[in-house]
Amino acid sequence: LARDKNELNASQKSLAVRRIPSLLEYLSYNLNFMGILAGPLHSFNDYISFIEGRNFEMRTKPLANGKKSNECLPDEPSSLGAVGRKILICAVCVFMHLSLLEVFPISYNTDDTFMVTASIPRRLLYLYISLLACRPKYYFAWTIADAVNNAAGFGFSGYDSRGNPRWDLVSNLNIIKVEFATSLKMFIDNWNIQTALWLKEVCYDRCPFNPTLVTFFLSAIWHGVYPGYYFTFITGMLMTLAARTVRNNLRPRFLVSPTRKAFYDVVTWATTQMVVSYTVTPFVLPFVDSSIKFYRTWYFGLHIIAFILILVLPKKRSCTSKEQKLLVTKQTVIMHHCNGQLNGRALVDSYQNHQMKID
Repeated sequence: LARDKNELNASQKSLAVRRIPSLLEYLSYNLNFMGILAGPLHSFNDYISFIEGRNFEMRTKPLANGKKSNECLPDEPSSLGAVGRKILICAVCVFMHLSLLEVFPISYNTDDTFMVTASIPRRLLYLYISLLACRPKYYFAWTIADAVNNAAGFGFSGYDSRGNPRWDLVSNLNIIKVEFATSLKMFIDNWNIQTALWLKEVCYDRCPFNPTLVTFFLSAIWHGVYPGYYFTFITGMLMTLAARTVRNNLRPRFLVSPTRKAFYDVVTWATTQMVVSYTVTPFVLPFVDSSIKFYRTWYFGLHIIAFILILVLPKKRSCTSKEQKLLVTKQTVIMHHCNGQLNGRALVDSYQNHQMKID
């Protein structure tokens, strides 16, 4: 309400509320039955558009070449397929959680006998599997909440290139990208998506100093007061800074050939999964004694490695001539494609609207 439109970026313009909501609108937004239990978080403008029936708009059918045909698509697409698929995902998640968690309890990571007798590779494998067994409960809660919103008609985000309706406006995760993330940024961008976007808009983009630290601290406060939450988010901040430094220094070296890139992706996937498991265990075992005991069993190893990487590696690395040539070639191809398909500024704005700049 107070800032001029010219001072806002594209994302802020789309989310800006230009009038004071009525009491009914305010209460409806905060207490509507669709999201009262598990959310997910969504913008006020999107919700009001849904309530007023403006979320379905007549759109022309996109063609493969990026142009639009004269054929109009229905203005009220059915959410039945999306809801059915998400309910099926929920059923699979419940089964996996109940079956795996009983076999691989996460508390076993701090079992005295296991810590003494198990080898390092075995402990790493168990750590990964036990955290993998924990995730389906979050997948279930967010996916069922998404399905409830879709069943009510909320969550439509437009059509894909084949003219099929998309129901991911309020989706809170992308399971495939989470499980196969090759960087912490990719994991964060696809886990609790709506909350990450909220943190980006209200904190990261506005913070005048050290936005990564402040954003992680706000996220910890938002989650609650358990000490394990703060262990997780402080560790997460450290790992994010270290991962950013490593990525800036190493990734360009592996982009010069498909073979190197494939090797890099495999190694970074395994590293990301181990770092995430190490980081979030105190979140699941949220008390002080269990959190410290877990990190002590690993001698705070990843904390020490992260500190060393941040201190030793340069923050930015200049590309070699071969890497620079490859980068310029890629940029040329991308911009040539964009000029024929989309406006370049719109592409950048679209990216900024949907990605958290945590990396």
